[in-house]
Amino acid sequence: MEIKLIQLQKHGDERGSLVALEDQKNVPFTIRRVYYLFGTKEGVRRGFHAHKNLTQLVIAVRGSCRFHLDNGQEQIELLLDNPAQGLLIESMMWREMYDFSEDCVLMVLADSHYDESDYIRSHEEFIGRSKNDSSTQ
Repeated sequence: MEIKLIQLQKHGDERGSLVALEDQKNVPFTIRRVYYLFGTKEGVRRGFHAHKNLTQLVIAVRGSCRFHLDNGQEQIELLLDNPAQGLLIESMMWREMYDFSEDCVLMVLADSHYDESDYIRSHEEFIGRSKNDSSTQ
């Protein structure tokens, strides 16, 4: 499974740091929606879904959290803890987020507006769809 971590250019000096996010430059899609998660309680897991079409770039702008990613054939665990690095999550990738640091702020940029019909919320359905997708390729 290929995981894409996008290095974001960090600018700064003794006053602090800045990262600019620009669609079609360091964000590989047109940004249609931005949201962020914060205040996640200890021991809570979030996500538990995949998207049929949506692509997202996820950035831990503060703190850290772990990701469990599953493309239907392989699984990987990774730590996101660098505000100058984004995790690109393309369509048909099951995701779960866990082990949030107390100060974690997780920002998500998406290439589409919210659409409930794009979500796959059952892991069994996701596995079935991913097997069908791989058999037609």
